[in-house]
Amino acid sequence: MRIVYIFFLSIVSSTSGLLAQEGVNQLDAKGERHGIWKKYYPGTKQLRYEGRFEHGKEVGTFKFYCESCKDKPTAVKEYTSANNLARVKYFTMKGKLVSEGMMEDQNRIGEWVYYHEKSAAVMTRENYVKGKLEGKKITYYPDGTITEELNFKNGRMEGENNYYSPEGVLIKKLKYRDDQLQGEAFYYDAFGNVVISGFYKDDKKHGLWKYYKDGKVELEETYPKPAERGN
Repeated sequence: MRIVYIFFLSIVSSTSGLLAQEGVNQLDAKGERHGIWKKYYPGTKQLRYEGRFEHGKEVGTFKFYCESCKDKPTAVKEYTSANNLARVKYFTMKGKLVSEGMMEDQNRIGEWVYYHEKSAAVMTRENYVKGKLEGKKITYYPDGTITEELNFKNGRMEGENNYYSPEGVLIKKLKYRDDQLQGEAFYYDAFGNVVISGFYKDDKKHGLWKYYKDGKVELEETYPKPAERGN
């Protein structure tokens, strides 16, 4: 009888341990989150996030919700390896994909893609290095025609930026250095003809600016103007 009783206790003990392991919001022996975790907004049954930890580290799929999202996550993170890399997708409350890309810890890395509000067409492609914009950022009209080509270095605009009409005609060419307008600037009409040309220095018009009509200079202005020089 005693043997049966001891066997029964061992079964109960092992079953209890198994249930604890399969529970939600558990900690391991070191006090780190382990297994499935779910958090709710205070005083509600609305999930804030849900996902799985392995000894304090996020693994697999994590879903994040807004306070009125119900069962539609506004962000999903898919952890892909042991070095804190995750593929991230952001959604509207109705489940429409807004943007997607990779993150390392809290920093965006590599190419990120953004989509137009009313279609699956790509709106913007941009690149990140350690959470800062780097290289070319291209924005598109809904039909796929390029509307902007911007260049970045260490999170700040650097180099030539071009802007286009819906018909694909270049309508503005500007240059930036350290996030400020610096250098030659050209503005064009819908047919690609120059209508304004000038120069920027420290984000302000500088030197001679020319205004054209029918291919000829119609007006010239020099900056800074006398009143501006006095300020």
